[in-house]
Amino acid sequence: MMKKIKVHKIASIAVNLNLKKEITISDKVVPKAGSILAVRALEEKNVYNQIEIASGRMVRISKDDLLVVALGARKALKGFVGRVPSRVKAGDKLDILNLGGVVGICESVLEEYGKPIKVEVLGSVIVQGNLATTYMNAIKPVNKFEHSAPLIIVSGTSMNTGKTTAACELIQQLSKKNYKIAAAKLTGVSLLSDTLNMEDNGAEKSLSFIHAGLTSTINNSEIVSVAKGLLCELNKINPDIIVVELGDGIMGEYGVKEILHCKDIMKFAKAHIVCALDPVGAWGAVQQFKKFGLKIDLLTGPASGTSIGVEIIKRETGIETINAKTEPAKFASFIEQKIIIKK
Repeated sequence: MMKKIKVHKIASIAVNLNLKKEITISDKVVPKAGSILAVRALEEKNVYNQIEIASGRMVRISKDDLLVVALGARKALKGFVGRVPSRVKAGDKLDILNLGGVVGICESVLEEYGKPIKVEVLGSVIVQGNLATTYMNAIKPVNKFEHSAPLIIVSGTSMNTGKTTAACELIQQLSKKNYKIAAAKLTGVSLLSDTLNMEDNGAEKSLSFIHAGLTSTINNSEIVSVAKGLLCELNKINPDIIVVELGDGIMGEYGVKEILHCKDIMKFAKAHIVCALDPVGAWGAVQQFKKFGLKIDLLTGPASGTSIGVEIIKRETGIETINAKTEPAKFASFIEQKIIIKK
């Protein structure tokens, strides 16, 4: 059975579909990551109570709001852990797992966030007579990746280590020197704000795995071909540099290691920046990269917030350490030299 409803908020996870607020829904639901659903908010909270819409704005979720969201999974060290249910039908209750509009069954919570907002499934969104998914209008994966602008890779020891901040500072400084910058976020869980911030800081074009239809990159067998597809798309604007953020941590389950192990991609990497929360994390990242057979060019993040942090990291790792926030010009100049030398 199908019917029309008018929703209050369309989560950014559905950005590829350009939906209007008046939608058609069906009571048939396919329990797969990427299935786009209409749901009703059953409650409201004082914390973790927002959802990102397609413009990148965060808006508050109120009780009885009708929302467009998508099924997906999340495994956050500092957030919710949840999965796609094996069965879903209209009337079922699910949890909002992230700010971008991913919903599923929550299995673990970060105490400071409390429990996620519960929603009731109203049905699947219908587009042109079909059950809508995030893969509609998405950038396709590719297997070949033979040409690229230089890649600057930004990864971190975990989530919330300053990766987006470092990427944005680098983009801002280099764009002021008339470099044409493209940017990508290749791993993580659905959220547009990071790539929009990159554009706000000077990137001429930015893309995320969301634009390839993924709600998150957890245990995705196609993550490398998805990454190649996004990078191929960015290369169409002929950038001088592509700044690549790898969301989550290098030891997480979001596909960071798979991309770092991809020789087709990494042969274009001219510098690798790693963000760490503390000196021990920075030291551990160096050990992990040695196992990967890769070299870290620059360490940054909260670990480099004071001179003593910088001193300890340099002493223990032998790697240049510059704080991207407090010394952005020095930070960008160091990376610029890497690009020039390796051209």
